[in-house]
Amino acid sequence: MRKLVVLALVGFAAQLVDGALGMAYGVTSTSLLLLGAAPAAASASVHLAELGTTLASALAHWRLGNVDWRTVRWIAVPGAVGAFAGAVFLSSLSTEAAAPWMAGVLLALGGWLLVRFSRPLPAARRGGPLRRRLLAPLGLTAGFVDATGGGGWGPVATPSLLISGRLAPRAVVGSVDTAEFVVAAAASAGFLLGLRTTGFVLPVVAALLIGGLVAAPVAAWLVRRVPAQLLGAAVGGIVLLTNARTLMRGLDVPGDVRAAAYGLIILAWSVAGGLALRVLRRSRRAPRRAPGRSVGA
Repeated sequence: MRKLVVLALVGFAAQLVDGALGMAYGVTSTSLLLLGAAPAAASASVHLAELGTTLASALAHWRLGNVDWRTVRWIAVPGAVGAFAGAVFLSSLSTEAAAPWMAGVLLALGGWLLVRFSRPLPAARRGGPLRRRLLAPLGLTAGFVDATGGGGWGPVATPSLLISGRLAPRAVVGSVDTAEFVVAAAASAGFLLGLRTTGFVLPVVAALLIGGLVAAPVAAWLVRRVPAQLLGAAVGGIVLLTNARTLMRGLDVPGDVRAAAYGLIILAWSVAGGLALRVLRRSRRAPRRAPGRSVGA
């Protein structure tokens, strides 16, 4: 019972972060589940739970006007194709082969989060809608990474859309979260095909779902107020530490090397946090360039 309560809290925290940043639900949840579950089962359970959390998040973002439906349409369908293919691929791997693969993908995503949120986030600019030739390959790639890594839809899709500068940050977050419902459904179908029902740890799914459903409306409201710089850097460090542990245990890395690696990660985390704090302070001192600009990712 205590374990399920902890998992519900994990689901709550992961959805709170995801709804505010447009990323990191799967990365955060799967990183923790990998400490005690098989890689494919961890990813399958997280994606099944996301069917409920992403639907709740999409509805909340829609009600608050955070969704650009054209963007959703052009990233959701390719994302579903990539997620289905990625789920089938991961299901075909043995646990021994899948664990280092997934930990490596999540480790890279954690590093990306640290780098991304230690720098200023781009402001929206006018220049026409996003092009389909960008959105379709982006959705396909993000969907595949999401299923094989147990997370990655947001870390791949959200920064790419932010860099384009065509949408306001809150519209990027809302659109990515809304499209993720379709991606999660396709990934769950792929895992069901590859693993059958034994791949889903239903108590884990239920606990994550309950926590995520409670957090979804709160996160959609916080997207306009949360200091994304600090939150993104914090999540990146947690993901790095958790998956470095999993990866080094799987590769049987000596203890002294592990200690050195942890020290480097903590140092990088501290530096990224300091840079994120400096960027946040500068942005708050500078005059706003446009009314209603969000601090969310």
